[in-house]
Amino acid sequence: MRYLFIFLAGALGSLLANRGIAVFNDAVRPIVPEYREGRMSRVEFATTTFGLSFGLVIGFGLPYSLLYSIILVHCLWLGTDIIGTLFPAGTEEKWYKDKKSLYGAIGAAAAGGIYGIGLLAGLTGLVAFFQSLPVNVFDAWMSISDPITYAFIAFPIVAICKDYGWKKAAISALVVILARQLFVKLGNGYEDAITMFAGIALLIVFAATDKSEAKTDMASLFSDRIKNIRKNIVWIAAMGAVYGVACNIGLLMEGPTSLGQVAEGDIANATATTIARALSFIPLKGLTSLTTGTFVTDGFGFTATVGLIAPNAVVAGILGAVVMSLEALSLVLVAKLFDNFPGIKKSADSMRDAMTALLEVALLAGSMIAAGSMAGPLGYLVVAAFYCVNKLLKKPVTSLAVGPLATIGVALLANILAVVGLF
Repeated sequence: MRYLFIFLAGALGSLLANRGIAVFNDAVRPIVPEYREGRMSRVEFATTTFGLSFGLVIGFGLPYSLLYSIILVHCLWLGTDIIGTLFPAGTEEKWYKDKKSLYGAIGAAAAGGIYGIGLLAGLTGLVAFFQSLPVNVFDAWMSISDPITYAFIAFPIVAICKDYGWKKAAISALVVILARQLFVKLGNGYEDAITMFAGIALLIVFAATDKSEAKTDMASLFSDRIKNIRKNIVWIAAMGAVYGVACNIGLLMEGPTSLGQVAEGDIANATATTIARALSFIPLKGLTSLTTGTFVTDGFGFTATVGLIAPNAVVAGILGAVVMSLEALSLVLVAKLFDNFPGIKKSADSMRDAMTALLEVALLAGSMIAAGSMAGPLGYLVVAAFYCVNKLLKKPVTSLAVGPLATIGVALLANILAVVGLF
């Protein structure tokens, strides 16, 4: 079942990218109209997509997927963005009647599906390899995620501080801390999720009352682009169904934080994390979808939520199709929301920045803990050195991947030293 659905997820991801229906990389989405409207050649489009995506596959997607044996969606769908654009695709309305476009779509789907299978098979082999090494690294690797959940909860407070000042942030922090400790006292196990939603609720209240931004009329301005997404709703629903099932069976997950939580069996907090991330990414994903006429491969993110809470794979598939379709169809409402409450867009951007900053700190701390568990002082040395040296490189690795990559390096180094008798 896992191989079937990774094939379908890869095939659909490549097909949607090939046809310009949906792409995963937020940086690629704005250039799709450049090709669709004849201002960019297919070669230029493919080359640009490769340049924007390949480094993230290697430096961001693979490390997390390897650490937890669950595939981070970035690892799959950044790759299928590249594969989809490598195959030919015409811009005609009835593309299936054009041989070049039809063969290109079929080739992209087949290559994307094979890529997905190779990814899953390769990860399984790598996990087996690491488990057979003389130094146990898997138990230590699990420590990477320990600080993430608790640090991640603070992102609404950081966003409030950025947009509305330290006084409101301090008051908000006091409220959410009291809420958390109250639920700890009650002992129901949902204190982390409640803390996160309390912070988000306060941020939304501040944002909804912020009238400092100018109003616009986005729904009318991009009506043609919205129609382009709506006419492909069947393909988007199909992707939603596959993605919902993939999340339900522990095959794919939408972000590093929820991935680690699912791997540890913490479904309640993983669900809360998917909701929080989805809310914060609506402005970015909604705006790029509105302005380009190209949707997002994984939707706004609520498909992962229903995939996690669904009781079985069948229900997850149905809910996934419905939710992703509704996300695509809601773009007019999203545009009107931005028009009426421009402060929400500003705060959501700040939420995303706060998430990234806190995740970077938490991953570095978790990586230090994991590396220390594996190799003691040597582990701390390697992670700290790699983090600092990376900042001096001409083309540094993305900060979010530095800790996990360094931890993998420590695991390899410790085992090599063990083989030669120096560890």
